[in-house]
Parts: sequence; structure tokens; C-alpha cells
Amino acid sequence: MIHVCSLARLHETVERTGARHVITLINGGTVLTRPSNVDPTNHLFLGLNDIVDEMEGLVAPAEHHMHELLDFVQSWPRETPLVIHCFAGISRSTAAAYATLCALLPGRDEAELAWELRRASPTATPNVRIIALADAALRREGRMVSAIAAIGRGGDAFEGDPFALSLD
Repeated sequence: MIHVCSLARLHETVERTGARHVITLINGGTVLTRPSNVDPTNHLFLGLNDIVDEMEGLVAPAEHHMHELLDFVQSWPRETPLVIHCFAGISRSTAAAYATLCALLPGRDEAELAWELRRASPTATPNVRIIALADAALRREGRMVSAIAAIGRGGDAFEGDPFALSLD
């Protein structure tokens, strides 16, 4: 099971779900206290900004971030849930969760997985740069990008509600 949440809901989500693996996608300078039951080797921290285009002074999601993410999720043993979070639980984390689904379920249709994301989170607005990087890394030939475009922008919110995605 994959759980997605905001930074503010990280500790309660990890505790509630029993997760032992966490992926953080957040601005590099953001103060973060890792949940005490998550070993540092089971925590992937990707310091990047929620931007689509390169901007001076900010860190755009890049190919090396995507490779780190995909390596991490491929090595996740799935014995306990995985929590993916960003600042608001709306853009970077939902993009990473969708990329994780596509990586771990290579035979599943991209559009079907995108609609599962939309049903689970009406506010999900996946970062399109992260989606494009995942699409290229997973050799999905633009299908991930098209699928996310098809579900459209999520509803406006300051913070997304935590939600879960199944790997079944």
C-alpha cells in the first residue's frame, strides 16, 4: 500500500499505517524530523522545488531525482506500507505516487492508474515535470503524461487530505 500526505500529516500517517519506508519530496532547506520508527536507510529525501521549468535559485526535478526515486521503490520490500509526502500532499507527492504505481505495476494501463489516483484524491495535481521524467525513465512513450493530462487539475486546496493507493 502507498500512502500520500502532506508534511504536516507525515508523522500521524506513518504511525497510523505502520509504514517503515518514506519518500520526501520537498524544498532542500525545509526542516524535517524523520519519524522515529523509520530507519534513515529507509528514507529517501529528494530536495527539489515544486516547479515545472528551470528557475534560477530553485531546484527543478531532474533525471537523477527520478532514478533515485525508482531505485528506492524497486528496493522497497512491500512488507509494510510506503509513505510519500511533499509539503502540501498535492503535487510532488502525487506525481511520485503515480510514478511508483507505474514502476511497480508495469503491465497496468497508465490511464487506469491515473484515474485511480483521481478517485483517491480529488485535489491531486501531479507535477507534470516529475510525470514527464517518470514517463521517460519507464519508457512509457508519453502515455503517463497523456493520462495525467486527461484527469485534469485537482480541486484547489491548501493541503491535500491523506489518501492511499493499492498495488493490487
